[in-house]
Amino acid sequence: MKIKLVYPRWPKLPGQTEFHLPPHGPVCFAATVPEDIELSFCDENIESIDFSEKADLIAMSVMLTCQMPRAWEIADMYRAMGIPVIFGGIATMLHHEEVLGHADSVFLGEAEGRFSQVIRDLQTTGLKKIYNYMNDFPSMDLIGPARRGILNRELYNYRGVQMVDLVHASRGCRFDCFPCCTGFLGGRRFRPRPMESVIEEISLIDNNRLFFVDNSLAQDDEWEKELFRALIPLKKKWVSHPIKDKDEILDLAAEAGCWYVYQAVFDTSDVIRNRIRRLKERGIGVEGTIILGTDDHDEDYIKRLVDFLLEVDLDLAEFTILTPFPHTPIRASMEKENRILHNDWKRYTGGEVVFKPAKMTIEKLQEMYHYAWDTFYADLPQKVKMAKLFMKVIEKEMESGTYKRHRLTRKAWNSKGNAQK
Repeated sequence: MKIKLVYPRWPKLPGQTEFHLPPHGPVCFAATVPEDIELSFCDENIESIDFSEKADLIAMSVMLTCQMPRAWEIADMYRAMGIPVIFGGIATMLHHEEVLGHADSVFLGEAEGRFSQVIRDLQTTGLKKIYNYMNDFPSMDLIGPARRGILNRELYNYRGVQMVDLVHASRGCRFDCFPCCTGFLGGRRFRPRPMESVIEEISLIDNNRLFFVDNSLAQDDEWEKELFRALIPLKKKWVSHPIKDKDEILDLAAEAGCWYVYQAVFDTSDVIRNRIRRLKERGIGVEGTIILGTDDHDEDYIKRLVDFLLEVDLDLAEFTILTPFPHTPIRASMEKENRILHNDWKRYTGGEVVFKPAKMTIEKLQEMYHYAWDTFYADLPQKVKMAKLFMKVIEKEMESGTYKRHRLTRKAWNSKGNAQK
């Protein structure tokens, strides 16, 4: 029996440097597929789908809302060929009612310890329309190393620079941020993996650069310190979402190889200013993640916010427009206020206004989004600032003796060029 796993392409943010990270969802799902099942993988963001490839089941792994329309197109083509299609992933959980019209089966929730039942059903009585494990989380002991062998590793490089590998040490999030759907997807409880399992997986990854995709590492101080202490001997360089702003934790993060962090910048307060300063004092870079269009934002506020970002000397900034994704607190409030403009999901990229702002016109918020990108990167383009951040990690790797020179084959270089056109 053969399964073909497909990760659909999605539209990128205008002005953002074009590069592709090895996706996390597909390799975690692949680890749950029984070993006696043949498995192939296609990431449509870096290569074309071969629709002539034989398969008994197509598994669509869909992470983003804006991927979903393309996922439906692909699924419809396979089903017209008589091949059954099952959907899973974050976006599937957010849109499962609509997905049902394009799928033979929908898998909701986390797959560890559960996907073997799907295979048995396919081989015997037939697929169920819905496998619903939402809020029925598997034991964290069942989460083993992701199956990264399905990836064509040479294609996940940017101009010869090896991209990070994605890994996670926990699931769930005890915070309930207004634009986030994590509470709906993974629960409001912090669920750490066994530390020995995390370190074992990281030790197996043949890449010195990692990205912890956990929603936040700053959910449990003692756990966070234990993680960083365990990382020190591995000499990896890593990126993450926020870490706790405490001296001991910041010092351990730097010693453990923290390269840079994503820091939400939601105001111009001294709290944010000091947090960025304290990270940079320890040699940790900062990429600001800035949501534009919240109800307290007007044109002047956004201009002052961009000035603040330049003043605090962020290494990188990624601007997005507030986007009311399904099952987020902000979506619920905007629906009550009749402020949602449409549900054209391919336009829910974070780069387009899809709601009625409180203190600006739709057109003005879109204009200020472009203003923010253009102004922040006026002196140095994003590609150059990103290159400077990569030079920092190369310097760190050289200091620790872990730097590996990577060269693309001609085939990989050509494939990347074609994928990015």
